Amino acid sequence: MRATFLVLLSAAAALGAAHGADGVVLENSRFRMVVGCDALVRSLVLKRTGEELAHPQAIEPLFSVTQERPFNNEVKLIRPNKRTTYFANRLRRDGDVIFVGFEQIGYEAVVSVKPTDEYIVFRLVGFANDKAAFKGLKMDTPPAVSFRVVQVPVGNREKFGDWLNVSWDDRAAVGVLATESTTDADHERRLGYKVLFGELVAGRRLTGGGAALVVGAGREDFLDCVDALERDFVLPRGVASRRSPHVNASIYHGSGVMSPSSIEDHIAWALRGGFRYMTFPHQAVVFEDERGSWSSCGDYDWNTNHYPNGAVDLAAVLGKVKAAGIVPGLHVLAPHVGMRSRYVTPVADARLHKKRRFTLAAPIPEKGEVGEIAVLEPTTGCPLDFPGTRILQFGGELFAYESYTVERPYRFLGVKRGAWATRVAAHAAFEVGGVLDMSEFGPPDSCYLDQMTDLQDEIAEKIRRIWECGFEYAYFDGAEGVNAPFNFHVSDGIWRCYRVLDPEPLFAEGAAKTHFGWHMLSGANAFDCFRPEDFKAKIVEFPLAQAPLTWQDMTRVNFGWWGIFLPGQRVGRDGKTTYGTQPDQWEFGEAKSIAVDCPATIIANPENIGKHPRGAEIFEAMRRWEAIRAEGGLTVAKKRELADPALEHHAYMRPDGSMEIVLVSSVRTSDPAVKAYSFTASDGRHLLYWHQTGKGMCTADVDGRTVSLSAAGWKYLDL
Repeated sequence: MRATFLVLLSAAAALGAAHGADGVVLENSRFRMVVGCDALVRSLVLKRTGEELAHPQAIEPLFSVTQERPFNNEVKLIRPNKRTTYFANRLRRDGDVIFVGFEQIGYEAVVSVKPTDEYIVFRLVGFANDKAAFKGLKMDTPPAVSFRVVQVPVGNREKFGDWLNVSWDDRAAVGVLATESTTDADHERRLGYKVLFGELVAGRRLTGGGAALVVGAGREDFLDCVDALERDFVLPRGVASRRSPHVNASIYHGSGVMSPSSIEDHIAWALRGGFRYMTFPHQAVVFEDERGSWSSCGDYDWNTNHYPNGAVDLAAVLGKVKAAGIVPGLHVLAPHVGMRSRYVTPVADARLHKKRRFTLAAPIPEKGEVGEIAVLEPTTGCPLDFPGTRILQFGGELFAYESYTVERPYRFLGVKRGAWATRVAAHAAFEVGGVLDMSEFGPPDSCYLDQMTDLQDEIAEKIRRIWECGFEYAYFDGAEGVNAPFNFHVSDGIWRCYRVLDPEPLFAEGAAKTHFGWHMLSGANAFDCFRPEDFKAKIVEFPLAQAPLTWQDMTRVNFGWWGIFLPGQRVGRDGKTTYGTQPDQWEFGEAKSIAVDCPATIIANPENIGKHPRGAEIFEAMRRWEAIRAEGGLTVAKKRELADPALEHHAYMRPDGSMEIVLVSSVRTSDPAVKAYSFTASDGRHLLYWHQTGKGMCTADVDGRTVSLSAAGWKYLDL
């Protein structure tokens, strides 16, 4: 780095000043930005139209630097000792290097500027220190904790993609994007505009880190520029995957056993539903049944009951799936570590994440119960509400506690040692441990690994070996299960797994997203299963409402996951019975998802489907709508009609086998277990009806007359 820095300084001196009295001009084939000698952004013009994109009243510098407190002596005596941001107030450009000065502090930042036709990259080369400002201090200088390598005030436009960090409409798009996972790309809101910035953080990558300013003439031109950025920086191909037909087809997510002996059943049902993609949950392949799913995360041992030959068997299974014309994908919980895995028992791994760090105030003997554990640090705020989350780790031993004192001497009370079958051991005074970061989902039978260690990379290698059996797309579940700062670790945790997958996934989804993850997660997260009685209302409340918001990030959402619930099954925390999943629910969801160019994911267990009295009709409904989705060609007016939350539709198959989307109206029947809808198609007026739980007789009043119905599966009655 020092050699590179000296070369840049020499080049700058040789080139001489390359800015005018009015400031510095930075431009490429798409835009021209003017920055004053006072470092304030004066103008950002889209060349194709001449439109000014910077907010005219904004007073924002192109750069700033943040310190935890003032360090050089005179400033320390003047300013409060707190985290302080210093704005750039002067700059000069020599060739491809900009020297940046700041208010009050005695050093300059050196920033390289690399323009291409599609973007301009700003990269922090280093700092030119005024040693006199830090005279007598035994420390590396300057003591910067973060540096905004570019920040631009952009006037508000019709759409703003919070995830991608882009302000856009049909005429223009402006974004600041990270060039690596270590850069924070984000924005701050102002009155009438937003400041888009890329920020480098000490401890990740300060010097050498960068961000790109990307400007395009509308959505597609902007995506062309981002595509070039991804190719040049060898990033995941987020643009290419979004433009691929792969991302909008619905997905069959297997449940239950997915093995050499059962895969034919899964394939048969997937084909009956018209699915072209099939997700294998990780526990279906690599976890022993008796050990559960989440509790074994991290080991990724082959399920020898179903895959006795390991990778050979899995490759054969995936081969059958592909031979049926279905693309297989892998679902993983990469940051989770199961409490019954080898990373926890018998000796807990030091790389498990601690929510809080504590130092033992007294030794813990090798044998015998302890009752309480004394620590040096304040305990206030440690987990209390749920017993399974009250876990301490010291060395390789876990301890469960009941409560704690909140005043000195700080003690954890009601302690039981050797929790989760960990080995009991002696612990010396002043040993450092902490509160284990337990998963907040389901029973507390998994915890999170420490993303600052190499444990995520170790687990990624295990996932890679499974991936290489023939998977083609990925779902990164539990991606929010990381330690702070989340804006960094959510994406970086996924990236550490994604980057070892060869070939690169056709597309990926995940349970959480932050900026850099846009390149990897071509579709936003799938919504979880809704109770049948609430299904339609929840589709409107969540994915249908979310779709236009995510579209601002030039991305679709997934309207799934949809579960198949049996009539009479107890569902939800209240344990109430349900009338079960019905065909009209999934027709409603499919119509809404197609209206906004989004897919759905269904969770399917062949055994469960076979027990459902309307399983065949549910999958026939999916097949019809997936055929409509694949064919495409719906008009804007038709999509607008399908998106109306007050309207319901049916994919009607005419006697000649052709398909027609019809608007339906609910018809009351004398038996609440019989559902009926009337509609008008091109070949006349009809009634669609079926029995939700079995079969039976009833009557219905429709179009002014009473009709008798013998209901079982789907039936049509000409009216």
